[in-house]
Amino acid sequence: MRMLEAIPTAIHRADDDLPYVTVDQGIELKVLQVKVKEGLWVIRNRFAPGARVQTHKHTGTVFAFTTRGAWRYRESDFVNTPGSYLYEPAGSIHTLEVPEKNTEPTEVWFAITGANLNLDVAGNVETVIDAGLVLQVYLAQCEAKGLGRPDVIVD
Repeated sequence: MRMLEAIPTAIHRADDDLPYVTVDQGIELKVLQVKVKEGLWVIRNRFAPGARVQTHKHTGTVFAFTTRGAWRYRESDFVNTPGSYLYEPAGSIHTLEVPEKNTEPTEVWFAITGANLNLDVAGNVETVIDAGLVLQVYLAQCEAKGLGRPDVIVD
């Protein structure tokens, strides 16, 4: 008799299972899932009013869903608000900004493939952020804050 292959089951994380940590002024990060070999990182960000992310270029695609607040790209006319979905093709370059007039934090879910190439004002690459680095920084920040090692989905 042949052994049945194990049937995969869903993996669940409650909102409180994974904490937010501060990664930059006015920017908090929660890592949900990382697939280092595939270059995938699924995260949630919480941005304070007036927060800004350095201009960056994506080597892969990005899928974003806004759940709270508002944000925009300096290089675009549209504003992301709760319920907004955004697709970013590989090669896109932009600067994420949160309006200072926001009255609450802005929360966004991102699924990112590849790396973010952070650019200086001349367009030169200053730093590279990818799935492995995001996981490393997140876990180190959690441990440094006494939050232990959260059970991020890693495969």
